[in-house]
Amino acid sequence: MAEGEYNKPLAWLRLAGLWLLVASLLWLAKPTPLGVTLGFLVAALGEAVRFWAAGHLLTTKELITSGPYRHTRNPLYLGRFLILTGLCIMAQMPYGANWIVLAAGYAIFFGYYMPRKERVEPARLEAEHGDAYVRYRRAVPALFPTLRPYQHGSTSGWSSERMLRNREHWMVIGILLISALLLWKAYEIPGRAIGFPGPEATQAPGDAAP
Repeated sequence: MAEGEYNKPLAWLRLAGLWLLVASLLWLAKPTPLGVTLGFLVAALGEAVRFWAAGHLLTTKELITSGPYRHTRNPLYLGRFLILTGLCIMAQMPYGANWIVLAAGYAIFFGYYMPRKERVEPARLEAEHGDAYVRYRRAVPALFPTLRPYQHGSTSGWSSERMLRNREHWMVIGILLISALLLWKAYEIPGRAIGFPGPEATQAPGDAAP
């Protein structure tokens, strides 16, 4: 059974949970322009990594060692990690709840998601590609990239056809829409446009009720 078929129900469940989390963040967020700007830069960096990787990825048909895959074995996961971080920075919430969400996300990502992937995928890829994958796995880290590219990496260039096949353009659109909505909320909240509390917290002493 192919990996995509085996994981399809779980993938849909993860996707539904992800969108539920994003919707909750958007609903409860009390963003500031500065927070949205900083978070967007982090999320944009993550999406740039994913966009680059999606133009090289051809699932299960060949061992991908070009582009960002010369520096990390899982650039799509690295991008996802950065996007999660950026979204939680953008979606500031009362009582620092966005940082709690981020900590929980990190716990799931590093405690379940990555260990499971490293437990399942290497065996499949080694069975398909043999010693070529063994050498690649030994030289290239699982997530955080190395500055030294894989010496035996493929020289294949980025392909828009592969990117579209991997549907990464939808992720770009989604991040832009979410960022625009949070920025709009940041300027709609009284006082947030200049980074100060709302008018209820800046009432002049002479205006106070007797």
